[in-house]
Amino acid sequence: MGIEGERVVTDSALAGRGPAGTGAGAKPARRRAGRPPHALLGQGQITRAALKLVARDGYKALTMAGLARALNVAPSALYNHVASKQDVLLLVEDALMGRVDVSAFARRPWGEAVRLWAHSYRQVFSAHLPLIPVIALLPVTNAPQTIRMYEAVTEGFLRAGWPPEGIVNAIVALESFIFGSAYDANAPADIFATGELADRAPRFSDAVARRRNPEGLNDADAAFALGLDALVAGLAACQSDRGV
Repeated sequence: MGIEGERVVTDSALAGRGPAGTGAGAKPARRRAGRPPHALLGQGQITRAALKLVARDGYKALTMAGLARALNVAPSALYNHVASKQDVLLLVEDALMGRVDVSAFARRPWGEAVRLWAHSYRQVFSAHLPLIPVIALLPVTNAPQTIRMYEAVTEGFLRAGWPPEGIVNAIVALESFIFGSAYDANAPADIFATGELADRAPRFSDAVARRRNPEGLNDADAAFALGLDALVAGLAACQSDRGV
């Protein structure tokens, strides 16, 4: 048999081993040594693991060592992507702020847009309560999704005629209310039950017993809607008094 014949036989034998080049009785090919074709760890994975860790075990569990264990990697691998816990918190902040819906500011009247934004904001953070005290005090520096959110809100305020010098104070006032309402959304149903002390607060106990909410809203949602309406109306009135 000549060289060409040998080549045909060899090619046929290889073809019979299937797409991975392994046939019956053949050992699977080992992955070549060296770096894998795709990164095994990235900022998205780190962010998801951090959120899951905090949701399961609380904010105190969010340490670099704990996060590395959750990701099943060595701490040194984690430090290849984030320099410190502060960097992790920035990733978490950005991920959560990126979920807040700001689209209404581009197409709805100011008051309606603020309400839709506030409801979305509250919904996001009511699911991540342990992070509120941290993120509320975390600078927005180098957090692109967070800055994008604030830019969209600011543009909405400007389109409604707000002067630039009053916008940030209004946003902070709204955020303070939103964060507090996120906690209330997780409060137990009997949070205002006076129990055996009802006789010491008869008027308050009676008000609690008579509490009624419109349109079938639960207590937390009804309180949020009432407070948000009052806050939006108050902010609008303040700007009107200033001639805006």
